[in-house]
Amino acid sequence: MFVTFEGVDWSGKSTQAALLAGWLAEEGRTVLLTREPGGTPVAEAVRDVVLHGHDMTPWAEAALYAAARADHVEHAIRPALERGEDVVCDRYIDSSVAYQGIGRGLGEDRVRELNLMVTRGLLPERTFLVLLDPEEARRRGAGQPDRIEREGDDFWSRVHEGFRSLAAEFPERFVTLDGSRSPDEIAEEVREHLRPLL
Repeated sequence: MFVTFEGVDWSGKSTQAALLAGWLAEEGRTVLLTREPGGTPVAEAVRDVVLHGHDMTPWAEAALYAAARADHVEHAIRPALERGEDVVCDRYIDSSVAYQGIGRGLGEDRVRELNLMVTRGLLPERTFLVLLDPEEARRRGAGQPDRIEREGDDFWSRVHEGFRSLAAEFPERFVTLDGSRSPDEIAEEVREHLRPLL
């Protein structure tokens, strides 16, 4: 089973990914908990460049994310799935579509096509979208913001609406979750959706 979590920064998606991976392990399943960008040495190096490096053009940013994802899928996600493991990933293709395709204005279809090409069409069975108002999400933020997190309100609004439109476009794959609820309540809703697939 391949499951992804999406949402704006500080929405709680990383917490939910970790809670789900823990629950699946308790159920006796073998789980790979991973993240994007990241999950392999190459992808983690790209993460550092994209999030903490110099300013770059939108297409350079999109291409770097796609390069990290190509390596991550080939060396971590696909091998785990082929071994019969569950994969729980914090962000995946939909983040690139929302952030670069919609937020940066590069075009939803063009960014999706690039990422489907480099992953050889690998999509998750379920994508959980943790919805939280961008202003509320930013209030949760702590520490030094990275290059993406420093973007202005207009960008965050576009990304948030982009995620909502993706959930409406692909209702068979997306499950939307109310990110203002407690982590335990959200986690239980996630488990309810996945129990029939176990």
